[in-house]
Amino acid sequence: MDKKTPVYVIGHKNPDTDSICSAIGYAWFLQQTSLPEAVPACCGEINARTQYVLTTAGLEPPRLLMDVRPTIGQIAQRTVVTAREDEALFAVYRRMRQHDIRAFPTLDGQGRLTGIVSFARLMELVLPDHDIDTGARLVETSLDRLCAVLEGRFACVNAPERIEELSVTVAALSSKGFIQRLGEFPPERTLVVAGNRPTVLAPTVDYGVRCLVITGGYDLPPELLAQAEAKGVSVILSPHDTATTTLLIRSAKIIAHAVTHDFMRVPETALVERTAKDIAGSTQEVFPVVNEAGAMTGVFAKSDLINPQRTRLILVDHNELSQAVTGADQADILEVIDHHRVGGSLMSREPIRFINEPVGSTSTIVAKFLRHRDWTPTRGVATCLAAGIVTDTLNLTSPTTTATDRELLGWLGTACGLDVTDFVRRIFAAGSVLELYAPAEAAGLDCKEYGEAGWRFTASQIEEVGLDHFDPKKNELRAALRALIKNRGLDFACLMITDITSHFSLLLLEGDPRVVAAVDYPEREPGIFAMDGVVSRKKQLLPHLARLLAHIDK
Repeated sequence: MDKKTPVYVIGHKNPDTDSICSAIGYAWFLQQTSLPEAVPACCGEINARTQYVLTTAGLEPPRLLMDVRPTIGQIAQRTVVTAREDEALFAVYRRMRQHDIRAFPTLDGQGRLTGIVSFARLMELVLPDHDIDTGARLVETSLDRLCAVLEGRFACVNAPERIEELSVTVAALSSKGFIQRLGEFPPERTLVVAGNRPTVLAPTVDYGVRCLVITGGYDLPPELLAQAEAKGVSVILSPHDTATTTLLIRSAKIIAHAVTHDFMRVPETALVERTAKDIAGSTQEVFPVVNEAGAMTGVFAKSDLINPQRTRLILVDHNELSQAVTGADQADILEVIDHHRVGGSLMSREPIRFINEPVGSTSTIVAKFLRHRDWTPTRGVATCLAAGIVTDTLNLTSPTTTATDRELLGWLGTACGLDVTDFVRRIFAAGSVLELYAPAEAAGLDCKEYGEAGWRFTASQIEEVGLDHFDPKKNELRAALRALIKNRGLDFACLMITDITSHFSLLLLEGDPRVVAAVDYPEREPGIFAMDGVVSRKKQLLPHLARLLAHIDK
């Protein structure tokens, strides 16, 4: 694989601040070490709080990457050999030989895709399967193309650019027999091939044929040439013998009748996996790739679909495929850097680096890498990593917080000259999710999917400074959870709204009534529970749900 192909460092779907910031920080770390092609990416909208962090850090948002399944646009060959329908068979055949290909697209004068020409169809022009004598005799071309294919020269010519259908006759009979045979063809559509035979050349010119091709490098006598000009007979002087000249004349046919106009074209955005199924029964040899405007941007053959280049990923802040970017199961996952439980169906084709540490944030792990090398990050990177630690540990108050988080947050603050206390205040004041987003969006911003004891569910979390905006939105939030259950085919969905100032959360739970009934926190109203001291989805909510589900028969 080309070493310049990007390696995307990407967090989970519906990214939170730690997911975005750890991706930026780890991509920067890799760029300075062994992977200059590392690119930070994200899988979902960046929320207002994270955007504030990026603005403060002076950094651009990571590249948005919502699907990494291989597409036709990624595997297409961009250097495309083409032909025009008015080109001579001989020129197109030589191009096929030169590039060792058996089919390619045809274009019109404006460069627009018109069809496909293949070697097999070209051979049908030389050896037609219908009335072989008549079919082989007819040549549709222009005299210009004919002269070029023969590598000859005009002794005289009339309308050389006109494309027309000519009937080829070789003067191989006796002069008497040939003259009789010549009368069977209309002169204006007749092309005669003859050697240096005055007894044939004179009557041919006198008959007024469209074109006379003289073989063997011979010229026409001056008086006969003058007569040809007067009669409007075009004369081509061929350097080849009669047999070779005749064969080359057949190959001067334009390829228009060999072009297939009923063909498949494939959009750049089409998925390789689906396209392979769609074209499995097709006999087409090459497939043009088109953009949204219908312009051709490349081509591919069936063989290109066998082992398509896979996107290279490094997962941060998650290790479950259900939370990963769509298509991660068809990508090459090179590393995983995370601080959550190990779960899901993540598998790799080869051994990979898998780091999972019980700390408060993935940003902590990245900062640890930097300090281990005694590197001072840029101010922007240090600001991002500090924000990742602050938000994921609720300013070091979450039960997930460790001494390592505290130590590295202090180190980052010193590294970038950051007043951490003021920074924390500004981050959490950057905007209320409940105030800035519609309930359906708010419920999905930091939403993760899990599997436990046969149950499928999602758990979302919103962190607020106070819960003033909750009551007016609670019914719409519950409706959003029900929609989530329906759209994803879940058993239940829950949303934890955390007041970071009072270490208190409200839990909304919709779905299977047995799960709702099993929750043993105080029920404020049906399906809404008060969880005093619960602020961590990872350390507190998920273990609680796991215990409940283990005792409910799915």
